[in-house]
Amino acid sequence: MNLAKTSLGIEFGSTRIKAVLLDENRLVAATGGFTWENKFIDGVWTYGEEDIFEGLKACFADLKKNFEEKFREKLTTVGAIGISGMMHGILAFDENMKLLTPFRTWRNTDQEEAAEKLSFLFDFNIPQRWSIAHLYTDILRDKEYLKDIKYFTTLSGYIHYLLTGEKVLGVGEASGMFPIDSSSLDYNQSFIEKFDNLIKDKNYPWTLRDILPKVLPAGVKAGCLTERGAALLDASGEFGGSVPFSAPEGDAGTGMVATNSVRCKTGNVSAGTSIFAMVVTDQKLSRHEEIDMVTTPDGYPVAMVHCNNCSTDINGWVSLFKEFSDYIGADVDTEKLYTLLFNKALEGEKDCGGLLSYNYFSGEHITGLPSGIPTFLRKPDSRLTLGNFMRTHIYSAFASLRIGLEILKKENVEIETLLGHGGLFKTPCVAQRFLSAAAECEVSVSETAGEGGPYGMALLAAFLLDGDSMSLPDYLDEKIFKDAKNASLRAEEDEIAAFGRFMELYKAALPVEKSATEIL
Repeated sequence: MNLAKTSLGIEFGSTRIKAVLLDENRLVAATGGFTWENKFIDGVWTYGEEDIFEGLKACFADLKKNFEEKFREKLTTVGAIGISGMMHGILAFDENMKLLTPFRTWRNTDQEEAAEKLSFLFDFNIPQRWSIAHLYTDILRDKEYLKDIKYFTTLSGYIHYLLTGEKVLGVGEASGMFPIDSSSLDYNQSFIEKFDNLIKDKNYPWTLRDILPKVLPAGVKAGCLTERGAALLDASGEFGGSVPFSAPEGDAGTGMVATNSVRCKTGNVSAGTSIFAMVVTDQKLSRHEEIDMVTTPDGYPVAMVHCNNCSTDINGWVSLFKEFSDYIGADVDTEKLYTLLFNKALEGEKDCGGLLSYNYFSGEHITGLPSGIPTFLRKPDSRLTLGNFMRTHIYSAFASLRIGLEILKKENVEIETLLGHGGLFKTPCVAQRFLSAAAECEVSVSETAGEGGPYGMALLAAFLLDGDSMSLPDYLDEKIFKDAKNASLRAEEDEIAAFGRFMELYKAALPVEKSATEIL
């Protein structure tokens, strides 16, 4: 294999760090992974710095092992690398790049005051997850570290810096830090000036632009692997070279690329720990607190419906069934158990037989809840079967998203088809069918759907190598997905109607979930 023509994408997701290496034909050559988990410490969802370093090394070592076992040669370099990660949140540093405060992820939901004030100031929706909302929250609370801040960024931006020494972000990831002006592919300068004026009485020795990462679009070189970066990546010392990097991107942008959904009027749904829909649009939308306006990796406007909760509750129930299967001596591996249980959901009643679930491990802004408690409800006459039970929990994974999609529908945003990707879609035709019922449109899943974000990041790295002067949509259409095979389906009308009945019950019982968060 010609290693100089390969491309590597590494994505730091909420529960898995995953790597995908593409060969010179842009086919998956090797993969690697490492499981990690956020911690809730002193009221903050976070990952420690050592967790980041350990996870990076472990994921790369797993990829390297997979490659060398398959091809019987050493993985000593690659053609290009790209880093992606869960969007939003904040990591703040001093002049020596010392972390000033624990990394706060997108999952934290105590930035409501800051988000509301900034949204009013800009007349532009600023969600609580966004980095600027985290920063302004600390300003409102007069945090001591702010006088020393020299730089703040996202998780992917930090890892990119560790590997290259460059303080940059891809435009899609940057759009989850601070609003982007699509005409300039840079931060909105008038908003920056408004923010600086807002905090001028604090007399900080910096302006906002001083401490923000530089913005780069897809296809622009964003630095090269350094010796220090190579040592952080590969503990063996065998990997190196002045490997070019594409700009670091968020998991939303990599999901759009992985599903070839970067052209106007295309859309995709990424389903993992969180779930979000991205619809590329040329329409100017009214401001809705449930809808984020971000960009594609090449800077086109995107309406984003982001929900904090998706698969975590399902994973918990599958773990329970796994414990039971082990207890009775059944030899069922976890992946097979997911497949069995998901397929069982297809046997459930279309409206779930009166069962109801809220999958809220954290707060959910779409439904106005600052915190969450996973809750399962049933009436005395509900039909508690395994099929109904599993169908209920998969429906619940899409319920909050459905509420956001209803807003886009009212704004006359046309969605003809959605492309699904992420682990929830690995079992064919199950989550795909239920999402179709929720979104009331056709849903397609590609052969690479399970690869998700790291595959998309590897494609962005490949675009740096062989995109020539093509646009990103043209590159994906003509060089990557020209012969791609997508499995498409649309739910039947009675399934769509049944999901609607489930949603009526879901919305009506939200006060029960709210009470649970206030009592427990």
